[in-house]
Amino acid sequence: MRRICVFCGSSSGNDPVYAEQAAALGKLLAERGIGLVYGGASVGIMGVVADAALAAGGEVIGVIPKHLMRVEIAHADLTELHVTAGMHERKAKMAELSDGFLALPGGAGTLEELAEVWTWAQLGLHHKPIGLVDVADYYRPLREFADHMVAEGFLRPQHRDLIFIDPDPVALLDAFESYEPPTVAKWIG
Repeated sequence: MRRICVFCGSSSGNDPVYAEQAAALGKLLAERGIGLVYGGASVGIMGVVADAALAAGGEVIGVIPKHLMRVEIAHADLTELHVTAGMHERKAKMAELSDGFLALPGGAGTLEELAEVWTWAQLGLHHKPIGLVDVADYYRPLREFADHMVAEGFLRPQHRDLIFIDPDPVALLDAFESYEPPTVAKWIG
């Protein structure tokens, strides 16, 4: 793993544990020599994870669409900052630069980014590991919903299991090291 893309909120959330865990993840990536690829903002837990990785001497690459540069306040002190024409180009660039994906807590944008890389993995468009840092059981409802999709016949168990879920980012990164993508077709029935 040379670089991990981290999807996360441009807000900080209501519980300080979200920022604490974002800082811990940024530091962990730097300590392991893994570069951080993220949305390029200096605000919310996006800014926290980037600042922590930078403070620990890590590589931090931001990718931000031109229209969000002022709204999300682009981080000024990154190793690299890529400015894209729009959101689709942003996600493609983040995926291109990364060897795997982690999601910290976040809102609709985080969920959308996660859903896209999960779908791409399901379709075989990439073979990179995906993990959720399940801070304070944040992703429990998503786990339950994925189980519901399997139970209702809309998702194969192997595709639900494309996403590693653990509150411990060390465990997730360790799982990433031995990741083997499944070789099951997407279509059911």
